[in-house]
Amino acid sequence: MPDSIPPTRYGQVKHYVLDRVRSGEWPAGHRLPSESALVATLGVSRMTVHRALRELTAEGVVNRAQGVGTFVSPPAIDAEFLELRDIADDIAAGGQAHHARVVALETVRADMDLAIAFGQRPGARLFHSVIVHDEGGIPLQVEDRFVSPHFAPAYLAQDFSLAHPHRYLSLIARPENVEHVVFAITPDARLRGLLDLDTPEACLQLVRRTWVEGRVVMKGIFTYPGSRYSLSGRSGR
Repeated sequence: MPDSIPPTRYGQVKHYVLDRVRSGEWPAGHRLPSESALVATLGVSRMTVHRALRELTAEGVVNRAQGVGTFVSPPAIDAEFLELRDIADDIAAGGQAHHARVVALETVRADMDLAIAFGQRPGARLFHSVIVHDEGGIPLQVEDRFVSPHFAPAYLAQDFSLAHPHRYLSLIARPENVEHVVFAITPDARLRGLLDLDTPEACLQLVRRTWVEGRVVMKGIFTYPGSRYSLSGRSGR
């Protein structure tokens, strides 16, 4: 292997993946070898491979679909091309009635993926909400959102069937930095149920992180049925 490979074992795995992504050998959407195959190829432990892939997922290089595999992510989309908007405003602009159904509003402990995403230790306390947004009675978006309690200490006290999280968080502070990653997924049984999908049609999934005062304060996972919604943006540059 090249002399430039990082000294840590998991760093070697990250370098191996990044080198192939950057060279174009593994383009966006390419399915990575299985963890077992990477273990055999690189001569490292499965735990080492797992840690490397978790970090690459948090960095937006790859995305992992449970039971399907790990895939190279499309390039992150510049926030200027995906304006931060409330889906309720989009639905109202189309002349339809919006309804928000709160499925979960709770405190959770960060697993390894969330800890990396927020730059915190595993087990750190986060607020979590799951909301289904309907357009004229048809589910259009599942909003799965994790929020730092330090940023929004009263988050769990809100009635998000009326005051939506996007509006509430924007009133606290506008984000200084935003990261977007968009990819296509096949929804699992839970998402199919929430979106009222009879068959597992392709869905768009937008993963967003926002920073305020240099810290990640929110990670949102927004899932849309591909046949009902499209993501678009426009830049004046």
